[in-house]
Amino acid sequence: MSEATLEKARKAYARRAWRAAREAYAALPEGAPLTLDDLERHAVAAHLIGEEWDCRDALTRGYRRALELHDATRAARFAFYLGHGMIFTGEQAQANGWFGRARSLLADLGADCVEWGYLLIPAGVDQLAAGDAEAACRTFREAQAIGRRFADASLVAAAGHGHGRALLRLGLVGEGLAALDEAMVAVAAGDVTPLLVGHIYCGVLEACQEVFDIPRAKEWTAVFSHWCEGQPDLVPYRGPCLVHRVEVMRLRGDWEDALEEARRACDWLSLPASPEGPADAFYQLGELCRLRGDGAGAEEAYQQASRLGRTPQPGLALLWLARGRAEEAATAVRRALDEPAPEGPLGDWERLLHQASRADFLSAYVEVLLALGDVAAARAAAVELAQAAAAIDALPLRALADRAEGSVLIAEGQPRAALASLRRSWTAWQRLEAPYEAARVRVLIGEACRALGDEQSAAMEFDAARWAFERLGAAPDLARLDEDALAAGQRAPGGLTPREVEVLRLIAAGETNKGIAAALVISEHTVARHVQNMLQKLGLSSRASLAAYAVRQGLAQPATGQH
Repeated sequence: MSEATLEKARKAYARRAWRAAREAYAALPEGAPLTLDDLERHAVAAHLIGEEWDCRDALTRGYRRALELHDATRAARFAFYLGHGMIFTGEQAQANGWFGRARSLLADLGADCVEWGYLLIPAGVDQLAAGDAEAACRTFREAQAIGRRFADASLVAAAGHGHGRALLRLGLVGEGLAALDEAMVAVAAGDVTPLLVGHIYCGVLEACQEVFDIPRAKEWTAVFSHWCEGQPDLVPYRGPCLVHRVEVMRLRGDWEDALEEARRACDWLSLPASPEGPADAFYQLGELCRLRGDGAGAEEAYQQASRLGRTPQPGLALLWLARGRAEEAATAVRRALDEPAPEGPLGDWERLLHQASRADFLSAYVEVLLALGDVAAARAAAVELAQAAAAIDALPLRALADRAEGSVLIAEGQPRAALASLRRSWTAWQRLEAPYEAARVRVLIGEACRALGDEQSAAMEFDAARWAFERLGAAPDLARLDEDALAAGQRAPGGLTPREVEVLRLIAAGETNKGIAAALVISEHTVARHVQNMLQKLGLSSRASLAAYAVRQGLAQPATGQH
């Protein structure tokens, strides 16, 4: 009976039916004639379906069986796998214990073997965590050399991944990404043990996010997805890797799948065995809900992210902006931007990452400030965003910076100049295959065309944006397009916004700034900014001339006694 079950397990493993293989191995009675390869296969099958405790148990039994067979090198390999897995569950002390066992076995053996190279991997990881990227580079290169000498593709790939991450920390982005590409090629070719595949892919994806290399992240995600095809019951994405995948899927417009993946990430990262926690996953869930118009779901997800220690900004601020709470949104984003940099000395790489981390906040801040009519502050935020984009030179950052520049130029009454920045931004988002972001820029291009009196071109831009929003299910953006279309028929010449028209009508009706603020539920300071912006756009010099302009354009009736 046990021989038939063992044969069943081996055949299931060979055809990559991981759950069937794991269940067959688990059904074997104690004392069944398992080889060391069988025990490793059991561990691999359990790992690939997410049964980490069963995987750990199989590796432990493999370690003990190798000792019984006096196979010190194989026992050291089992010990490495155990420690390596524990690093990613936050059990560092136990991981160090297993690595120590492996080193002791190899030292007693006194042999030159490939397992020494595997044990350099955690050493390099420790050096990288301590901020010594140069030492980590040397360690990972040494591990790679051992892997090549023994023709061990798994070690070469794992060490290459570590080497690439270390090169990025040194600011050698091109070299670092090349090393990561080489590691992923080995994964795609099936040359790497499945016990290391997921960690390499997730590390590469995280590195791509760090340097804003979205096209590379999308390409390797597609390759890894192909690797996963045809493997029943595979649970390939764990931990923070799930969150990075959600970001990639959201950017490329796969919102339905991203929503499902985000919920799975929240569940997975909420498990006790996960050291990272689900805060980032809940934030991504909030972003998807906000974009799709599920305000209640978005607010709940942002709140949960906040409870778990992650700022809900700038997503929550953009949700507030959509609900007409622009001043609260501005206050929240301003506070987030004013928070100090991480404590301790920052290297060049850490300083660049901190600067890049402000990009989304600055982009949102520009949007909120323009809604409030504070064009000068929006200009300052756009300048800082442009500086960050210039320092890091990543396409997504340049796209954000150009969009911000274009929107500010429109508000400053320079729609012709705005078009150049907006065209660059749209081209960048197109290259990144980011349909939602590209559609948002087309709305701004339409506004610039309308301000220039080119209504036909504006209509075409708005139509293209609407088509994209409808395909994505971007309900709030579709609603804003409808509102803008309605307001366009009532908009005064000179490029006044719908809010400015509302303020202008109340000025013509004789209201004071205090009365306007109460009527529109905004601050007097915001009213004053709108007045100043209208004077600048229309080339007028006084409040009375604004009121007269409103009457001439048919936007309002004069106040009692006004001529």
